[in-house]
Amino acid sequence: MSRRIIAIAALVMAIGVVALDLTASPPNPYSAPSLIAFGSGQASSGGFCGALPD
Repeated sequence: MSRRIIAIAALVMAIGVVALDLTASPPNPYSAPSLIAFGSGQASSGGFCGALPD
């Protein structure tokens, strides 16, 4: 197989994954979180891997 065939196959697969994602749930900018939220007042969720246990 040449590099061209593999590159075309990779591009087709990447475009296919993006198309599948867009058709499964179209983007809704009104329900998305804000990109930059300095001082939003919302508490952070999740953990920090370097945090020592209590």
